[in-house]
Amino acid sequence: MTEPLRIVFAGTPEFAALNTSRPCWPAPMKSSRSTPSRIGRPGRGQKLMPSPVKQLALENGLQVLQPPTLRDAQAQAELAALKPDLMVVVAYGLILPQVVLDIPRLGCINSHASLLPRWRGAAPIQRAVQAGDAESGVTVMRMEAGLDTGPMLLKVSTPISAEDTGGSLHDRLALIGPPAVVQAIAGLAAGTLEGEVQDDSLATYAHKLNKDEARIDWSRPAIELERLVRAFNPWPICHSTLNGEALKVLAASCAEGQGAPGEILGASKDGLVVACGEQALCLTRLQLPGGKALNFSDLYNSRREKFAVGTLLGQVADAS
Repeated sequence: MTEPLRIVFAGTPEFAALNTSRPCWPAPMKSSRSTPSRIGRPGRGQKLMPSPVKQLALENGLQVLQPPTLRDAQAQAELAALKPDLMVVVAYGLILPQVVLDIPRLGCINSHASLLPRWRGAAPIQRAVQAGDAESGVTVMRMEAGLDTGPMLLKVSTPISAEDTGGSLHDRLALIGPPAVVQAIAGLAAGTLEGEVQDDSLATYAHKLNKDEARIDWSRPAIELERLVRAFNPWPICHSTLNGEALKVLAASCAEGQGAPGEILGASKDGLVVACGEQALCLTRLQLPGGKALNFSDLYNSRREKFAVGTLLGQVADAS
C-alpha cells in the first residue's frame, strides 16, 4: 500500500477556508493518500479571533502552527520537523522564502484566483471584473520566490457574466479551486504533471484594493464605473456624496443621458440616473448614512425629495 502524502496547508482568510457550501481546503485532505497539517497567520487587532482556516482546522482536529513569519529560523525548523511531502498554499498573504519552498519533497503549490499570467498579485478577482474580462479562473502553480511567477500546473476557468460582482466571482472560484488542487496533487504524486512556464510579457499586476479608489469619479465613462461598482462589491464599496453626505453605491447599470458629470438626470422606481463623462449610470441599490442598503425603489418612495433633478453628486459640503 502506498504511504499517504504528508501535506501542509498554508492559508488564512475566508477564500482559503470557506465558500457557500463546503470548505475550500479539506477536499485534498480527505483523500486516502494524505495526512494534513496546517499553517496560518496570527490574528490581528486587540480582539484575537481565529482565522477562518484555523477555525476549520480545529473543528477537524488538525495540527495548527501560527508563526508570525516563515523567515524565522525556528518557524522553518518547525515546518521541516513535519517532514512534509507537499505544501499547498491558498491566500496565505506572505511570499515564502526559498528555504521554505525547498522543504517539502514535492515542493510548494499555490491555488491562485486568476488565469495566470493575467492578474498576478493581491486582488485578481476584483481586477478581472473591473477590467471587463470575459473569464476568470483558478491556476494551480508550482511556487517560486517571485510573486505568482511559477510554472502553471493546472487551470480551470469560468465565464464572468455582466451581473457578476467581486463577491459572486469570489464564491464561484472558491468552489472550482479545490477539485483542481486535488487533481494537481494526484498528478504530482504520480509524477505525471509537468509545469508550463509563464509568459512574463502577458503578465498584469492586480494591485491591492483601497477605499480611495472606490470614490466615484463621475467624469469617467459609465461603462467603467458600472464595472467598478460590481468589482468593489462587497468591499470596499463604491461611494460618492449627495448634498454633502456619504452615499454608497452597491449596484448600477449603464443608461442613456447627458449632463454635467455627477448631475442627477432623473429618478424613478427604476433607479437614479446620473450623468457621467460618457453616457450615464442608473443607480439601483444605495446606502445612506445610518441606514441599510436598499433598492432605489424603496428610497424613492420614502426619500424622493433628496434626489431632485439637477443635484450634483460628489460635491463637497458647503462650510458656510
